[in-house]
Amino acid sequence: MSHEKQAEVVATSSALHGSQRATLVAAMLGAGAILCNALMPAQAQSFNEGGSVLRDGRIGYIVTHRYWALYETPGGKTECPQGLNEGPREQFKRLFPEDGRRRTVVEAQLAREGEQWHPQTGVTNLPFHEARGTVSHGLNLDGQVGPEDFLSPEGEPGIDNQMYRAMGCIATYRDDGSLYHFENNFMQMYPDSRMLIELTEVDDLTNDDEVIVTTYRGMDALFGDATGENYLAGGTQRVDGRWSGKYIHRLRGRIVDGVLTTEPIDRIVVPWAMTANVTSYQVFRGMQLRLQLTPEGANGLMAGYVDVEGFHLATNTNLSTHHQSYGQLSSPSLYAAMTRLADAYPDEKTGRNTAISAAVELKMVQVFVQHPPEGRSLAGRP
Repeated sequence: MSHEKQAEVVATSSALHGSQRATLVAAMLGAGAILCNALMPAQAQSFNEGGSVLRDGRIGYIVTHRYWALYETPGGKTECPQGLNEGPREQFKRLFPEDGRRRTVVEAQLAREGEQWHPQTGVTNLPFHEARGTVSHGLNLDGQVGPEDFLSPEGEPGIDNQMYRAMGCIATYRDDGSLYHFENNFMQMYPDSRMLIELTEVDDLTNDDEVIVTTYRGMDALFGDATGENYLAGGTQRVDGRWSGKYIHRLRGRIVDGVLTTEPIDRIVVPWAMTANVTSYQVFRGMQLRLQLTPEGANGLMAGYVDVEGFHLATNTNLSTHHQSYGQLSSPSLYAAMTRLADAYPDEKTGRNTAISAAVELKMVQVFVQHPPEGRSLAGRP
């Protein structure tokens, strides 16, 4: 439109009053919508018009938010009656008080920094508060109901989530904690740290006796909404066809009343960066998914047994001691608690359990999955 024509439209609009102006604005917005629909990709138009998002029995979802599943009460009164745990700075003051004694850097700072990477698992003089209570989010991973198990908030018995005991009273993992928010911000900024799943052999998103779920690492940014907090369905997500071999796994599942449940997979590697430009991962044993599916997204739980050594490595790889201090996260204390509470996969030589039951809350949006060309090699295949 020429500048003269624009001026004419503005002048005409200014001369109108009340309903006349509203009618003109509505007509202009309608014309814009028609133009946007004409330019929109065919698959997105089909999605927005209510058509099926299944393509040859396939549908994809990409993780937009993930949180360690912690059951929280107001102020933490039930699960953390003794308060929240101390972080690296508070612990350093306990270990090396200003009592007039002269200490070298090696005796103090370097000794404590070494403890970050090579923590002791024995009893220390540093206090640590495990989460208490009888209620927790999660799944019944072992099919049993034992004395250490929780009730779900919905009343399901036998919930296995010892990770909740270990991290439930650490500020950074709670819903007002720094890592609770920053981990998702960085995951959303750097696409290669997000898990992508594709369901295949799907006949119906409401009920289907057998579907295949394949996990990948995605490569593309998300479509954010106007709030900056949520993401839109219908985008395209390319599978990383070069470096994602270790992230590709196949699970069998079924859909009942719109809920996808997968069979446990013995070992799965999940991309898990927590900060800028750091690629790391978590190893889950016996992992299961329970997700409420819709054509627009999927929400629910990823639960299994987290490898203790792998979790500790990922934490320290992503977060320096300085950054752990933001949310009072002491990785040596958390490692000791996880080792103490680990409840599965004993080491063949020592008999010590190497993995701890845990659950992760997932939020996902629907995407169209684009695979790499046939025959392209994958690096990092397990």
